[in-house]
Amino acid sequence: MKLSQINTWILKHIKTIEMIAVLMRILSFSLVSWLGANSPFMLVWVVNTSDAIILAWCAILRKDSAYTVLNLFWVLIGIIGILRAGNLL
Repeated sequence: MKLSQINTWILKHIKTIEMIAVLMRILSFSLVSWLGANSPFMLVWVVNTSDAIILAWCAILRKDSAYTVLNLFWVLIGIIGILRAGNLL
């Protein structure tokens, strides 16, 4: 499947995809709020980074620069969080 086909599919289903990503973010932050220090931090960071990638891709396709910057920032923070949770940083 070509990237243009994937982008076309995403644009066709963008509202659903964005809602799923937002619910992923709510779930990951809820886990930290509920479990505190007992949170599965690697899982939280992986979910949070995944939803940031999805939301950044959607923002890029919609040509929304503010949300593109915001979500690319969260991708960067997520990568750092994953490295820290994995004791690689």
